[in-house]
Amino acid sequence: MSNPFLPLNEYVPDGEAHVFGDRVYLYGSHDAPDSKRFCIDDYVVYSADVNDLNNWTYHGKSYLKAQDPHSINGELVDFYAPDCVRGNDGRYYLYYCAMGPNTENFGPVSVAVSDDPAGPFEYLGDVKYKDGTIVRDFLTNDPTILNDNGRIYLYWGWGLGRDFRSKLWKPVYDRVLSGISHRSLEMIRSAVPSVLSCGFAELEDDMLTVKDKPKAVLDSMTTADRNSALYKHPFYEAPSIRKFGDLFYLVYSSGQNNELAYATSKYPDHGFEYRGVIISNSDLGYGGNTVRKNNSSTIHGCIEEINGQYYVFYHRCTNNTDFSRQACCEKIEIDETGYIRQVEMTTSGAFEGDLQGKGTYNAGLCCNLITPKPIRLGIGKQQREPRITQRDDRLYLADMKQGTKAVYRYFDLKETERISIDYAGEATLSVNGNEVIDGKVLLKSEDRIIEIEVIKGRCDIYSFKLE
Repeated sequence: MSNPFLPLNEYVPDGEAHVFGDRVYLYGSHDAPDSKRFCIDDYVVYSADVNDLNNWTYHGKSYLKAQDPHSINGELVDFYAPDCVRGNDGRYYLYYCAMGPNTENFGPVSVAVSDDPAGPFEYLGDVKYKDGTIVRDFLTNDPTILNDNGRIYLYWGWGLGRDFRSKLWKPVYDRVLSGISHRSLEMIRSAVPSVLSCGFAELEDDMLTVKDKPKAVLDSMTTADRNSALYKHPFYEAPSIRKFGDLFYLVYSSGQNNELAYATSKYPDHGFEYRGVIISNSDLGYGGNTVRKNNSSTIHGCIEEINGQYYVFYHRCTNNTDFSRQACCEKIEIDETGYIRQVEMTTSGAFEGDLQGKGTYNAGLCCNLITPKPIRLGIGKQQREPRITQRDDRLYLADMKQGTKAVYRYFDLKETERISIDYAGEATLSVNGNEVIDGKVLLKSEDRIIEIEVIKGRCDIYSFKLE
């Protein structure tokens, strides 16, 4: 399969992939092209045979925003990043947080249930204490769930990529956090070590009730040792939990806000140590790279073992915003110590071998879009710079200008003689350093990477054909 691996008009970020039976199911939030906010659509589920990751089946809408009781008076909530687990009763439980319109930030962790991993799901309740009080410890965001031989572990949290531990400014910081998080000052001040932490709780068999008071298991920038590697890659958000062998892997988005980092422990509720970065959706850090190779930001994903091979699922940003993100996947390796070496973004993704050197490919499949001046994305207005975007269900590269490069890796080009570019606009292009004449250019047989650069002018690029 190539990246992104779902249909090119589909936007499912925050991917959690789980093998249930002989299929792998992908759960995520649901963006829209050229959206103005996060996660505006209903949840959907895709799945693939564990022996064929090139073909993903769409199962339709699995859970509607209108089903959530927090949607009232005709105002629908937004469904943020979910996760799913098979309970001890054989049913499938979907954990999520509803935010956006008609809700306050960091509300309850909610649960929906289905008899089928593809849904449809029905609302079950909110995670609570034994006395019925809703759990609001730490900042309830991005829940992830694990069934470890019958014991159910729930993680969640938000850390913010800033250090809020200054004694001088602590009273101000506490009030700011109270306003952002809708938590009382008492709750902010009493959280140990900080409300900005990754939280943990074990659940009862009802899948809703915590057995004990939640505790912190991974530090944010506010609580991490300033001399540690974790301080440079602290917990920010997007926890994702797995267990392989005797190690628990806690994958998360770090305070760098472009990378999936991970920590491991032999215990589910303590002892997690930072181990490294798995992937960056700017390729920062890969091979020592210090140049942002995509206009990108927020990242969320997971690792999963499928048919004996390990993969990292993540998302890339499009439209030069944080609000239109697409699912991608790469192979990874885990050594005997549990270490995962950082991998790069590719177009070939989890495809077996290089992509074929014959055929027509959508220009929006580029794994790197390098602009003359890298753009750090945020949650503000879309920036009308070179970008991956969509028109009439067609993905393409818009507003490509002088000095912009679109990179595609990896292809088997041994039998490929030339590449033809379909584009519109007044521009001079080159491919792998050779100028495109009449839309075509010869390729070298030893090439595996295709790099389309705008030498001068401006254009939109739609596709390229390998012959």
